[in-house]
Amino acid sequence: MITQKEKGIYIAVRVSPNAKRSGIEGIWQEKAFKIALRAPAVDGKANEALIDFLSELFHLKKRQINIVYGETSREKVICLNDVSLDAVQKILQPFM
Repeated sequence: MITQKEKGIYIAVRVSPNAKRSGIEGIWQEKAFKIALRAPAVDGKANEALIDFLSELFHLKKRQINIVYGETSREKVICLNDVSLDAVQKILQPFM
């Protein structure tokens, strides 16, 4: 779910658009963080909402967050730049 590579910290997520509220709902099938988003999955709005949510959660600028895989899928891999693995794990620990 969380791996450190040369280019940054990679996180596997499963997105649920059109939710009542945005937030991390836990773990999906032991392989990804399940993230609910209020935004619809139309015209990239859910992807924008995901990046907004993650930038607030990890206190990063939006340009430090990239969708590496799954732009048109519910299952995505996100890369966080300029953040330590320890910091990411500390923030996500309550949801694991």
